[in-house]
Amino acid sequence: MARSNKADQELTEVFNQLWALDSNRLKPGIDYIISLQGKAGYVAPGSNSARDRAHAPLFTYVNEEKLKSIETYAHFINLLDNYEMSTGVSETVTAEELQENRLFIDAIVKTDVMKCAHKYLVRKRQSPSDLAQFKRQLYDIWFKLYHRDRSGGEDSCGFEHVFVGETKYNQEVTGLHNWVQFYLQEKHGHVDYKGYKARQNKDTPDEDDHVLSLQFSWKGLVKPVGCSFIGVSPEFEVALFTIIFLMSTEKMTSVVVKVDEYVLELVVYRCGRSIATSYPKLLSSNNRDL
Repeated sequence: MARSNKADQELTEVFNQLWALDSNRLKPGIDYIISLQGKAGYVAPGSNSARDRAHAPLFTYVNEEKLKSIETYAHFINLLDNYEMSTGVSETVTAEELQENRLFIDAIVKTDVMKCAHKYLVRKRQSPSDLAQFKRQLYDIWFKLYHRDRSGGEDSCGFEHVFVGETKYNQEVTGLHNWVQFYLQEKHGHVDYKGYKARQNKDTPDEDDHVLSLQFSWKGLVKPVGCSFIGVSPEFEVALFTIIFLMSTEKMTSVVVKVDEYVLELVVYRCGRSIATSYPKLLSSNNRDL
């Protein structure tokens, strides 16, 4: 396990470049509005009952027209419907879905965020400079199917776990770290936001924060705490976690970085040459320790 609590200077620099280049990041209060409401309580491990500290949805408003007019989000949203929620159920990948995976990768590599990430990875000798080979590498990391549940077939991939979310033995929610999926699932009545998580009372998050810890239920199963970037583009998250994945060979890697005003621990687990899971953990924001 690779882990350090000291901020990684080099990655902090690279990730702030990516942050500055993320022109597809939506603006809080303009492109979307969230309502944090109450602070969520403790949920015992394995329990699926959580007191609801938020009677309204997390997302009050999202400019869906704007979302769907941005190429990377449009392809990303198409991908969200393509996965079977339960792990242990073999995925059937149709030709159309394979094409959608490729279209998403084609769209993200055209962005400044991914161009910057690619340049860095080539410099670090972790990625091929040839664009077609780099796209193949991204495909294997995020879309190659593997066994997450030993008893079944090829039932999972990095993209599905991180961005879509899965259920384990129909008892717990795993993954689902993406704000667009959260918003869409909430809109369809599948996600019920229970409140924000903070370690101390003085750490109440702001409604313009781009990283939040949340408690919610998804199709009746509770996720006691899940941390997500809010408003950032899909290419930003893919770039960030691809870099961490490729810069380490450990089964679990965790790096501490300061991106914009957020001190984050970014965690990546691997399954062979693919991502098993990846997520941010908010350590502090606005220079306040959580």
